[in-house]
Amino acid sequence: MSSTLVIADLHLCPSRPDITQCFFSFLESNSGQHDALYILGDLFETWVGDDDKSAFNLSISQAIKHFSTSTPIYFCHGNRDFLVGKKFAFQSGMTILPENYKTTLYGHSVLLMHGDQLCLDDIDYQAFRKRSRSWWWQKLILLMPLKKRKKLAEDIRAKSKESQKHKSLEIMDVAQREVDRVVNEYGCEWLVHGHTHRPQIHNLENNKKRMVVGDWYEQGSALLLTKEKGQLIELPFLSN
Repeated sequence: MSSTLVIADLHLCPSRPDITQCFFSFLESNSGQHDALYILGDLFETWVGDDDKSAFNLSISQAIKHFSTSTPIYFCHGNRDFLVGKKFAFQSGMTILPENYKTTLYGHSVLLMHGDQLCLDDIDYQAFRKRSRSWWWQKLILLMPLKKRKKLAEDIRAKSKESQKHKSLEIMDVAQREVDRVVNEYGCEWLVHGHTHRPQIHNLENNKKRMVVGDWYEQGSALLLTKEKGQLIELPFLSN
């Protein structure tokens, strides 16, 4: 097959059935067609714990599990679903990866991540990220009743939306100095990430590339990696 798919930032939730249907169609049409599927975070709009066994979450898990019977699936945490745990991953047939995951694909050294760690100029968010990724913060959150966790997630999301109104797009984008540092530290040819919702393939120095997969708000977005290149693919919603 010699090709790998990468997706990110689907933000699946019950209120957007169009995105969910596009995702199901994507899985069905690509089943058994590729070497692997990487999901680079923000698969869900919010995730408050593996004990949230709603019918919606179960439907997503079952679809991913079915796909995993023919294609390995790897998952990196995003800023919306960093509480996805081993239980959900196991029942969905996914392998959870570290936040910075280096591998070799078709002769290329590739570093995969969600991408929020590259946005150093968003100082407020980076402070929240550092706190929310700590084991003690996550343990405290997961000790709360499910209903309270859902309310907390709604409050955090509302504050984030309000905060973003006062931030420039440049602040919320990656910091080039951090991109350069990470590429040099890991010695990768291709840096692949999501998070910024700015799908594009950027040329870096020494023939290296930064590949950004898009979000799924208006249409689906995927990145197809082969030996020759990375190619961004648009996935129109069925209603469009």
